[in-house]
Amino acid sequence: MDPRWRALLVLTAARCSLGFQFQSVASVSPMLVEEMGLSGADLGALIGLYFLPGLVLALPGGALGRRFGDMRVVVAGLVLMALGGVLSSLATGFAGLAVGRLLGGVGAVLLNVLMAKMVTDWFAGQRDIVLAMAIFVNSFPIGIGLAQLGLGPLAAMAGWAAGLAATGGLALAALLLLRLGYRPHPNDGAGGAVATGRPSRREVVLVSLAGILWGGLNGSFAVTIGFAPTFLVQGGLSPGQTGLVVGAATWLSVASVQAGGMLAQRRVSPALLLAGGCLVWAGCLAAMGLGLGAVALLGAGLAMGLPVGVIMALPAEALRPENRAIGMGLFYTWLYIGHAGLPPLAGWVKDATGVPAAPLLAAAGFVAALPAIHAGFRLLAGRHPSR
Repeated sequence: MDPRWRALLVLTAARCSLGFQFQSVASVSPMLVEEMGLSGADLGALIGLYFLPGLVLALPGGALGRRFGDMRVVVAGLVLMALGGVLSSLATGFAGLAVGRLLGGVGAVLLNVLMAKMVTDWFAGQRDIVLAMAIFVNSFPIGIGLAQLGLGPLAAMAGWAAGLAATGGLALAALLLLRLGYRPHPNDGAGGAVATGRPSRREVVLVSLAGILWGGLNGSFAVTIGFAPTFLVQGGLSPGQTGLVVGAATWLSVASVQAGGMLAQRRVSPALLLAGGCLVWAGCLAAMGLGLGAVALLGAGLAMGLPVGVIMALPAEALRPENRAIGMGLFYTWLYIGHAGLPPLAGWVKDATGVPAAPLLAAAGFVAALPAIHAGFRLLAGRHPSR
């Protein structure tokens, strides 16, 4: 097998452990509520804690990769995820669950930043980088899907602790897969000899624009999936029907990520993919506000994944090889800002206006702005092509 695609296959399979662990609390939540007496706020906090470390650790995580090497930091991240899963399974209350969740989240940050950099190393400058990034990014929802399928039945048979411990076991399996199946790229730790060097101002601006795109897209996705259920129920659907529609839209978005990568492989313009996906998505959200409801949400699912591979390929253009590790840390910092900031902002808009569709219309505005940011990236990258 081509070394690039072998590396992508191993990294994608190993990163499924991240989505698997993220989803674990939600998958065993009925038993946690029954046996530990957790409130809805407690469950929400445990879910959110997993990504909280990313706000402060994404950039230092990239610096660690440049200093110690990508593979070493990824292995450390998987060990932390394994420990987090085990500690969560041994918890006797909310505090123990929170500590295990935070520890696993720290490991997940290291995985997110460095694995994205590793895939970028293998495919930088290649026509198929958009397809490769689309495949890689889909590992997260695949991991979530595996947890949805497997952890509930496992918890029913062996208890919630077994479900949480399984996430640690999968992290160790991912570690074993990497040790046996992955050969480091020559740029693994390439910046070690110049570890005191810093990305240029141009690199910082470009990778920040790419990160704003990534944070904006993911934050808007969280708003879409997070606020659509309440809106659809208020529109007359039953909770069961709403769950089916939202689940279908989520899986359609996974398929559209892959479709975007395949269209890019067939030489469809990345700018067209991004603009088309964002504008159709924004239009569908606006249509939901006009009463189209479930049909519009399914249309949004078909469109929202198209820009993913395009955005994930941008850091390869922005960063020199020796700065990719720390640059990806900055890129993922914007992701966590978008995840943390846009849903509360959309909720505030709803509270301020009293309009049920306000969060979805706010998300439509966020998404519609992304093509302009991408145009700014392209303009700056073309104006100063030298690094």
